Amino acid sequence: MVDGRSLQDVDWSTLPVPEDDGAVDHLVGARLTDVALPSTAGESVSLATLSGRTVLFVYPMTGTPGVALPDGWDAIPGARGCTPHACAFRDLHADLTGAGASAVFGLSTQTLEEQRSTVERLHLPFPLLSDADLAFAHAMSLPEMEVSGKAMIKRMALIVDEGTVTHVFYPVFPPDRNAADVLAWLKANPL
Repeated sequence: MVDGRSLQDVDWSTLPVPEDDGAVDHLVGARLTDVALPSTAGESVSLATLSGRTVLFVYPMTGTPGVALPDGWDAIPGARGCTPHACAFRDLHADLTGAGASAVFGLSTQTLEEQRSTVERLHLPFPLLSDADLAFAHAMSLPEMEVSGKAMIKRMALIVDEGTVTHVFYPVFPPDRNAADVLAWLKANPL
């Protein structure tokens, strides 16, 4: 619970819907920049060098039980819902890999320590990557938002084949349906 609210039970109809601002139009067909990102699995990962098909879902930040969300969090289009977003990918992980994903990763600007806590708390079967210094976000010109003086990456999901972005889901709303949308895309677009 955060502020007396469950991080997973969200009434999406009460939240502002993010609009497609064209901020990811440059990504389809782009080669990923070779940036090593710390992983909760213990090693650094460069998404640019991975073989096969990678699913990367990006989110601003997961809430931490007992810690208040930033002021005005729910009023920011696309901010709320990072825990349901991650849990949906958790719940469909086997289906995603069965549909051709060689790897699934989550990415945010949270610290590796914060992300380790998230992996443990949510029982995620895949690693989270930390872009706390925004090296990957800046190299790929990912859309950002500033909340309480902290830069965060806007929510999206990328399908990456052999280091090249094949498809982008953006904006993502509601977040808990994104994993199912990614799964449907994978099934309709096999390698």
